Amino acid sequence: MKAMKLSLIAGAVVLSTSAMANVVTDTASNVATGTVNVVKNTGSALVDGGRTLVKTAINPAAISVEAGTLGYGANVAWAVNEKTSLVAGWTGGDVTDLVGDDFTSRGVTYQVDTDLSNPYLGVQVRPAANWFTVSGGIIVPDNDVKVKALGDNGTYKIGGEVYQATDVGGLNGTLEHRNKLAPYMTVGFRPTINNNWGVFGEVGAAYMGDTRATIEADGTGTMTAEAAQQVADQAAAEIEDKNWGRWAPIAKVGVTYRF
Repeated sequence: MKAMKLSLIAGAVVLSTSAMANVVTDTASNVATGTVNVVKNTGSALVDGGRTLVKTAINPAAISVEAGTLGYGANVAWAVNEKTSLVAGWTGGDVTDLVGDDFTSRGVTYQVDTDLSNPYLGVQVRPAANWFTVSGGIIVPDNDVKVKALGDNGTYKIGGEVYQATDVGGLNGTLEHRNKLAPYMTVGFRPTINNNWGVFGEVGAAYMGDTRATIEADGTGTMTAEAAQQVADQAAAEIEDKNWGRWAPIAKVGVTYRF
């Protein structure tokens, strides 16, 4: 939201500057002719500029639906010029069916359960004014990622030691990333089907920042609770050391309707 407000403020400044330039020109002309209507011209220019800004905001150039590694969602694009558009969108949900539901950290495989929420704001450029696009911007990640350790043949290899899963018990936890704002960049193609409809595909990455892992022993093993938690803490440290998900791959496809 802060990024959207800054974009609107920047637009208002540009429109206001244009309006003031008209006022200065009209003032010089009016002085030469002996007439004074500066207030009228100022009000007219500001009103016209405000109407242009509002019209642009409420009349997007295109809307799209998408699915990819950061979730399912949609976006709205506003044309700045023939080659550049501002884009605001949201993706989220459970994407384990698309990107897989496990990862390995050192000697432990973890099953992943995701509930993603990734609103984003960016700029999309067609540098050659054709189907090829380059996009970049900011994601505001609010992702819920739960993990569960899977024993390899009934064992966990943590901290260079092999533990029996029956001794340690279950290891469950959550992952999050330190970045509250994650920059992203993608390249893609947006071929048109007809005057209104088109499809697109994009690939790239978002920098999510270092990983924070919280792993807890569930108390079902034969170890003491303290010993089992020490193993769980070591498992969390190894995930953080690997920085799983620091760079989030972006791959998405979708359909666009242009107005």
